This record gives sequence, C-alpha cells and structure tokens, in this order.
Amino acid sequence: MPPSPPPAAEPPPAQDPAPPAPAKKSAGRNLRAAIGVGIGLGVVIVAALFIVKAVFVGVVVAAVVTGLWELTSRLAERKGIHAPLVPLALGGTAMVVAGYLSGADGAWIAMALTALAVLVWRMAQPPEDYLRDVTAGVFAAFYVPFLATFVVMMLAADDGPRRVLTFLLLTVVSDTGAYAVGWRFGRHKLAPRISPGKTREGLAGAMAFAMVAGALLMQFFIDGGQWWQGLLLGLAAATSATLGDLGESMIKRDLGIKDMGALLPGHGGIMDRLDSLLPTAPVVWLLLVAFVGKG
Repeated sequence: MPPSPPPAAEPPPAQDPAPPAPAKKSAGRNLRAAIGVGIGLGVVIVAALFIVKAVFVGVVVAAVVTGLWELTSRLAERKGIHAPLVPLALGGTAMVVAGYLSGADGAWIAMALTALAVLVWRMAQPPEDYLRDVTAGVFAAFYVPFLATFVVMMLAADDGPRRVLTFLLLTVVSDTGAYAVGWRFGRHKLAPRISPGKTREGLAGAMAFAMVAGALLMQFFIDGGQWWQGLLLGLAAATSATLGDLGESMIKRDLGIKDMGALLPGHGGIMDRLDSLLPTAPVVWLLLVAFVGKG
C-alpha cells in the first residue's frame, strides 16, 4: 500500500486584532489658523487703540455692522425671521458714535431711536410675522451695538486705551484659561445641553487666570488701581465672558449651526469672537468707574 500522505498542517490560530490606539484629544479647530488670525486682529486693535482713538471707534463700528449682518442672515436662513438690517446697521453706528461722544445718555437715546426705526422700517412689508421680526430686530440692536457702546465709553476716558486693553486682555486671558485647563483637566460638564465642550474645571481655570491678570493690570497698568480690585474685576470678567459664550451657544443651538459665520479662519465669524466680549464690556466699564472713576 502506498504510504498515506502526511496530515495537512493546521492553520495558525487567528490573532485578535490589535486594539485601536487611544484617540488624542483634539482642540476642535485649526489652531494654526486661529492663532494667526488672533495675532493679526490683536495687532490691528492695539495699533488703532494707541494711534488715534477715532480709528478704534471705526474698528468697533465695523465689527458691530458685520456682527449684525451675520446675526440677521442666520436668523433669516434658519428661522425665517427677517430683522431689518438697514436700520440696525445705521442705528448701531449711531449708537457707538453717540456712546463715545456723549456717554451712556447718548447710547440710550440712540438705542431708543434704533428700536423705533426697526418698527417703522418693517411696516413697509406685509403684517404677517411683524411682531416676530421687530422683536428680533430690537434684540439684535441691544445684543450687538448697545453692548458694544460700553467699549467706546471706556475709550473716552483720559486713560481710555489702557482701560480698553485691560478689558480685552481680561477676556482673552479668561478664554485662554478656560480652554487650556478644560482641555487638559476637564472632566465635569458645565452645561452639557448648551455647550458640551465646557467644563467646570475650565471655568475654574478661566477665573484663576483672569483674577491673576486682573490683579497685575490694576496694580501696574491702571492709574489709581489696586491689586485686590483686579481680583474682583478678573472674577467678574471671567463670569460674564463664560455666560456670554454660553448665551451665544444657546442661540446657535436653537438655529442649528456651529458658527455664526466663516470670515475668520479657525474662529468662525465675527459674532463667534464677540460672544464673550459683548457682555463683558458693561461689567468691566462699571467696575472700572466704581474703582478709579470715569477718568
């Protein structure tokens, strides 16, 4: 009998697939573009602040009009709400200029006239949804240009450029502290239904960074300021900046969008940069007036 063939070699046991590599934390945005745009904006703002005050007023007007355009455009696209842009842009410009020249009284008068202009302008269209459109228009007038008037009211003081730079630095430092600490140590969500990326640890980082910055700025940069005032100023600025960020996140969630625009690579739109600045402006203005006077 011929010899039987040797038994076939058994295939090697299947190996379990290698476990996937742990995902790295992502910042969620183009950091290089964000940093480059941020530096560019910072150079323009600081140059405008310390060369001619009127130039900085023009920068604020440009930001306000662009922000109004973004906000009204998204309202129309996503909700069919048509807040009239023309009276808002003209009234917003008047509000900023009046706030710089005449202070709070001028800003309030311009705000009232802007609201009246929105009501009248919308009358040229059919009455359907009139109340909805004018309500959105008055909200936009308050949210963007009126809050921005507190920036130029700070600028009008004798040491105005220093006050405005303090306000800007506190807001930026607060945002940076929230991002850095939240990205590295964030575990507990702050408001998951509104902004899932925000954490309690990030809020603590924002407050700590802003309080240190505030103490240094009030002690060494603002005439007549004291370090303990800076601690309070930084705490208030971090709180208002966080609330402002959450407020716009709520608006964007209602609209179903991620960003208000795409003008600033790595940042989104102008409104995505103004979200924490706008509500912080009246807070910083008020505390500076309380601590060191109107100037």
